[in-house]
Amino acid sequence: MIDTDVLVVGAGPVGLFCVHQLGIIGLKCEVVDNLDKKGGQCIELYPDKPIYDIPAIPECTGEGLTNNLIEQIKPFKTNFHLSDRVEEIKKENNNWLIKTIKGKEFKAFSIIIAGGVGSFEPRKFSVKECEKFEGKEILYSIKDKTIFKDKTVSIFGGGDSALDWAIELSSSSNVKLIHRRDEFRGAQSSVDKVKQLEKQGKVEILTQYQLSSAEGENKIKSIGIKHDDGSIKKIETDYVLGFFGLIMQLGPILNWGLNLDKKHIPVNTESYETNQKGIFAIGDICTYPGKVKLILSGFHEGALAARGCFKYARPDEKLRFEFSTTSKSIHERLGVKK
Repeated sequence: MIDTDVLVVGAGPVGLFCVHQLGIIGLKCEVVDNLDKKGGQCIELYPDKPIYDIPAIPECTGEGLTNNLIEQIKPFKTNFHLSDRVEEIKKENNNWLIKTIKGKEFKAFSIIIAGGVGSFEPRKFSVKECEKFEGKEILYSIKDKTIFKDKTVSIFGGGDSALDWAIELSSSSNVKLIHRRDEFRGAQSSVDKVKQLEKQGKVEILTQYQLSSAEGENKIKSIGIKHDDGSIKKIETDYVLGFFGLIMQLGPILNWGLNLDKKHIPVNTESYETNQKGIFAIGDICTYPGKVKLILSGFHEGALAARGCFKYARPDEKLRFEFSTTSKSIHERLGVKK
């Protein structure tokens, strides 16, 4: 059992800034996210795309914003439990008992849900035979690109992720880029680059094809792809990568006794607390009159939710507002030396 003041569900930008706000008021937290990296939508959907509406930052990328937020919370040495998901919660006296799908158990005074619009799960191939190869030779995200060196890699998809990985792996792997349409929907510069690589014989492009079968015993040996005209082509391959975007689902949150409004969680705007005392919701997943889905709005919500948690973690103490420019206690928590 891991004891903490607050469990934060979600490691996107809003969740990361909430960690900072909890830290500067002296509360400990643990963070759980079902993705394998910090950053949420910013990292999964648009790591290299420009963001123009972060205060005092005219332009930044999702990756750049995430990296800065991670740097900002370093002093608090927060534990992140990635590739995991909160499955069950239960109230016991003044604590929430939380269990994840990996069997980790937490005890916290409060829970802050910063899960975007729910948990992210990759869209998978619909071919049943794929299931036994998923997580081994059939992958929907890449953790270690070195495993593809000198291998045949079949990449499915027509967006930025498929194009970018086709370009990235073309120098060390035999790459086949397979898309169900003629036109790619990724950045034009990436489309142009892939077509240039095709002319150089470094990438084979197969359009109007979809996966129809996967063959092999203990590991994948070949796949079948079906053309729009009905013809089937067999390809020997070592790995299959699928980049079809993400499905966003509320998942187990549906079973937590929270009021819901069209897959969003209603909150008060004093502390962004839900109908369940001690459970707060911030970011895209929460709703209230006048809600604007901006990252900066989520930062504001996280700051107030963090302070709302204080009364549950320290019921005998009064939280005194302090400016970070002058507060000695905040400077100590941040490790500021003067």
